[in-house]
Amino acid sequence: MAIEVPKKDPAECSLEAKISSSITRVSKVIFPTTTNHHDTLFGGTALAWMDEVSFITATRFSRKRLVTVSTEKINFTHPIPSGTIIELIGKVIRVGTTSLTVNVSIFLEDMYSEGREEVIHGQFNFVAVDDQGKPVKILDN
Repeated sequence: MAIEVPKKDPAECSLEAKISSSITRVSKVIFPTTTNHHDTLFGGTALAWMDEVSFITATRFSRKRLVTVSTEKINFTHPIPSGTIIELIGKVIRVGTTSLTVNVSIFLEDMYSEGREEVIHGQFNFVAVDDQGKPVKILDN
């Protein structure tokens, strides 16, 4: 049985559609193994998770080989206690010729009550590279 794959409308391939389809969401429970001596999420762990989500987001957007080149303004506005739920959300916010920027926000939720708040956010910059590590264009067109 043959399956026909519908052709994509050119409008779906727009920059906005690429950004929308590359948004990445990851949820985690904060267990004691990821906390510090204050029983809150260790900052280095939060940064590693943010870098991973930003890399997935950037890769989904570009489908190119990417390297992280810098971060900007990582703001920790509230501690994340053990026994809570977080959601990391990555979204492309800037596209250059060979680089792009991804914003990552971490939202905190209590396990047993409604509501959530943004507690960490920051930006991660990537450059697309070829097999020799030389910059290449992010977008093919």
